[in-house]
Amino acid sequence: MRRRDFLAALTTGMGSIAMPAAALFRADFQVYEYKSVDGCAIKADVHGVDKFVEKPVLIYIHGGALIGGTRKKLPRVVPDLLLKLDAVVVLIDYRLAPETKLPAIVEDVQDAIRWVRQDGPKLFHIDPDRLAVAGDSAGGYLTLMAGFSVKPRPRVLAVFWGYGDITSPWYSEPEPFYVRQTPVSREEAFRSIGTKCLTEPPEANRRGRFYLYCRQNGLWPKEIAGHDPKSESKWFEAYRPVRNVSKKYPPTILVHGTADTDVPYQESKVMATKLQEAGVEHELITVSGGGHGLAEIGDTEMARIYEKVSAFLKARIG
Repeated sequence: MRRRDFLAALTTGMGSIAMPAAALFRADFQVYEYKSVDGCAIKADVHGVDKFVEKPVLIYIHGGALIGGTRKKLPRVVPDLLLKLDAVVVLIDYRLAPETKLPAIVEDVQDAIRWVRQDGPKLFHIDPDRLAVAGDSAGGYLTLMAGFSVKPRPRVLAVFWGYGDITSPWYSEPEPFYVRQTPVSREEAFRSIGTKCLTEPPEANRRGRFYLYCRQNGLWPKEIAGHDPKSESKWFEAYRPVRNVSKKYPPTILVHGTADTDVPYQESKVMATKLQEAGVEHELITVSGGGHGLAEIGDTEMARIYEKVSAFLKARIG
């Protein structure tokens, strides 16, 4: 996906080029409130339940730079993949930044996985031991966080154009492409967000302007986390998957396009190297010429990706 497209999608709450999730599965999905914080309801949509068959479960985490996005939208690459798995699919929301800071966002993901494990067998007839986590972009980052910050660990992870480090220069320094665009002032950026907790963008959504401001000034980690990676690098260690890979890390499949102009392809290459060094079973699917969201990729290449990712997941959750 071109960067202008990504910003437009973020502004509309879609994160990547996406489709309404309800249109991709059966219309009789169930909506649950898995958590509430100070009156802020955090919800999940559950698809594919069969009361006669105990299924594995896949938790999917949406992207959107942690600033936008919603469980109600999915990127183009995901729908066919999820349908192929014949699993219960749980699409989760989480509180958005910068109103909510990174530690609480990670806690939401941890709580969602805990809720699925504890309540899922009764509510939607799953086998909690056959649990996978997947996500795209920022959701891919949160998926990689789940690989070491959740106990028991997921059985397997699938990460689409994600990243394992939020302190490296691509995010913590001004990004040249965004710098060449018309500058967003601090005043405009902060007018585009609010102060209260929210789990999906409002109808009058200009949150992409805040994201653009952050990328133009290298402020995304600081604004999202509430800490400065330049002066508080140790604080970030617990939020850098690349620094927390061990031999206990779950098997992981990564998908990334070489022409991604929002999250560099190098981020997945580095993560794959760390997994290799730790002896973790993994695979990196390199999509030549693919951008952020793989909007440019044709059906044949998509079919190849579906087949590889679904085979990787099914071999581990059945």
